[in-house]
Amino acid sequence: MSHSLNRWAALLSGLFLAGAVCAQSYPNKPVTLMVPYPAGGLSDVIARTVNNTLSKNLGQPVIVENLGGASGSIAAQKVLNAPADGQIIFQGSPNELILAPLAISAVKFKSEDFRLVQMIATAQIGFLARKELPVNNVDEFLDYARKEAQAGRPITYASVGPGSFYHLLGEHLSKVTNIPMTHVPYKGAAPANQDLLGGQVDIFLAPFGKAYDELQKQGKLKVLAMLNSERLESVKDYPAITESKSLKNFTFSIWTGYFVKKETPEPVVQVIHKAITDSLADPAVRAGMDANSQLVAKPLSLQAVGKAYVDGTAQFRAIAKSINLQPQ
Repeated sequence: MSHSLNRWAALLSGLFLAGAVCAQSYPNKPVTLMVPYPAGGLSDVIARTVNNTLSKNLGQPVIVENLGGASGSIAAQKVLNAPADGQIIFQGSPNELILAPLAISAVKFKSEDFRLVQMIATAQIGFLARKELPVNNVDEFLDYARKEAQAGRPITYASVGPGSFYHLLGEHLSKVTNIPMTHVPYKGAAPANQDLLGGQVDIFLAPFGKAYDELQKQGKLKVLAMLNSERLESVKDYPAITESKSLKNFTFSIWTGYFVKKETPEPVVQVIHKAITDSLADPAVRAGMDANSQLVAKPLSLQAVGKAYVDGTAQFRAIAKSINLQPQ
């Protein structure tokens, strides 16, 4: 008996030692920050706001890699196919990791295959409309959308892919107002914006960046509301959705976080967690986030961030269920 116990003790101390060595040696080469959308969208901007500070805190270059497609699940799968050694950090949100597996039958991974290491930001959602749409607020929009639907011309709404949060919001909007609307999916926010500006699509419920502020001022699109419960200082020129008559409860936001494969060794996860947490306090990161209307996340302990991911997964699965989202 004691012989096998000794073997266990030796094995365990060997494992702890391996873990400690792997934390000491991690990272000993450049780390990849995987962004699941093409360059030019808000996700890419967030990554490039963080990567230099993160590389300083990790002591190795952090290289941003963009890989769009299938609502972000192509990039997510690439991370899962790589070793669980912390060399690839995934910049993700409920879009790619909670909703894509529910919406796309080809996606074989589950939310639980990833571990959230730290939240980085929360995005406000803007209710954006093409400039020619003959409406100036959310209530006028709903009247217009109802008339168009009755005339057999349902309005169109953009998303960054089937089953993405913005697809769910559009469906949810259609359901709670009882107005038929047509979904137009894109590969990312950049092509969706292009078509919104070109008048090819009517509305986009989108993560709000300062670029939209500029476009509104130039008369290139309309910001009808922010899906916030109150007017926030950074977007005080735009009504909160709670100021509308018909959509008072339509308040939503979406968070972005940094993930690794769930089998990544605990010491490595701790190194990444500390590096990201320190990056959140960096003035340059905070200024860059603020410039893009991102609310910097409150740093959480590993235990708290694990709970936040479980809770977030349950919340988004419930919205998907409420609109009867079917995998395509």
